[in-house]
Amino acid sequence: PSWSAMIISNLSSYNPGPFILVGIPGLEQFHVWIGIPFCIIYIIAIMGNCILLYLIAVERSLHEPMFFFVSMLAMTDLILSTTTVPKTLSIFWLGAREITFPGCLTQMFFLHFSTALDSAILMAMAFDRYVAICSPLRYTTILTPKTVIKIVVGIAFRSFCIILPDVFLLTRLPFCKTRIIPHTYCEHIGVARLACADISINIWFGFCVPVMTVISDVILIAVSYTLILCAVFCLPSRDARQKALGTCGSHVCVILMFYTPVFFSILAHRFGHNISRTFHIMFANLYLVIPPALNPIVYGVKTKQIRAKIIHLFSTKGME
Repeated sequence: PSWSAMIISNLSSYNPGPFILVGIPGLEQFHVWIGIPFCIIYIIAIMGNCILLYLIAVERSLHEPMFFFVSMLAMTDLILSTTTVPKTLSIFWLGAREITFPGCLTQMFFLHFSTALDSAILMAMAFDRYVAICSPLRYTTILTPKTVIKIVVGIAFRSFCIILPDVFLLTRLPFCKTRIIPHTYCEHIGVARLACADISINIWFGFCVPVMTVISDVILIAVSYTLILCAVFCLPSRDARQKALGTCGSHVCVILMFYTPVFFSILAHRFGHNISRTFHIMFANLYLVIPPALNPIVYGVKTKQIRAKIIHLFSTKGME
């Protein structure tokens, strides 16, 4: 009997029951109110990205590599926010704090996958702008539809390979202590910390690989933009310089909105031991809804072709 009891307890620890997501620790009494702005920003993100995807799909003039990457960014942003926000709102408003272990792993995978993919798309977009400004005559021969598809498959595969091991690193862990996650969603290290086993490989892999990837993306983006600026300032006329910089403006805004919180979060986790957990979690939640809501607005305002199409779309709707 003791032997069979041991096997049963082993099985239950390797296939744990549901986890409990606390929400934002310390602000439980304000959950209902915090949910309202989150819901509004999420609706803006869904509508903005869907309008952007619709415009790029129906407008032939927007069938260029740059807008193909913009539409991919919009789809990734939809995955990023939809992976977490509906569950967060159900915790805030319905008190539905339970999440199954497979559900937790699925949420964690899509959350980290879409973040890694966002970073890779921004790198691909920097390369696109580099070719457009530094070799404009060769742009269509370099970025052919075939090449664009190869880039997309490559970056999606890279993101998948970086994040998939996280799932296996978690499934091998025994969970025999608490199942309470002091957060609004499942993320790799947060879940791994609940295990009653050595998680050093989770910490090393789950921290180093994504960080190295993001840093390499940032370095390549910085190199692209240094070369772009050199090319722009060699242009003869002021008009040509402004036009070239204008095409990069929206991209630079999106890059800053994406990477600033990423680096802040990494540094705060590593060194900010005096920063309260409440602030960490609030910030981590805002980061998942604000860039997806702002990206389509930035592209809508900053990109002349998209701005014209949005005005046309809504003015024809108004006239009908």
